[in-house]
Amino acid sequence: MDSWRTHAACQDVDPDLFFPVGTGAPALVQSEEAKEICRGCPVREECLRWAMDDSRQVTGVWGGLRDDERQSLKRRSRRRANKAQ
Repeated sequence: MDSWRTHAACQDVDPDLFFPVGTGAPALVQSEEAKEICRGCPVREECLRWAMDDSRQVTGVWGGLRDDERQSLKRRSRRRANKAQ
């Protein structure tokens, strides 16, 4: 297990909170609750990097972002990288 996880704000939170089911209002509310925990997390950046680069998580809230937000961030990063070339 990665050492950053021992410092995560979500360490003692039910993991199901970070994996909302569906796309309706209840799932969005649940996502926002999870993201609120992430906002105060001292290892948020490490978590996001792990989810996007190391393990390529496709579900759940990681580093304060839902899966669709992480995909959008990846697309923007690729566009910036392509423009820089």
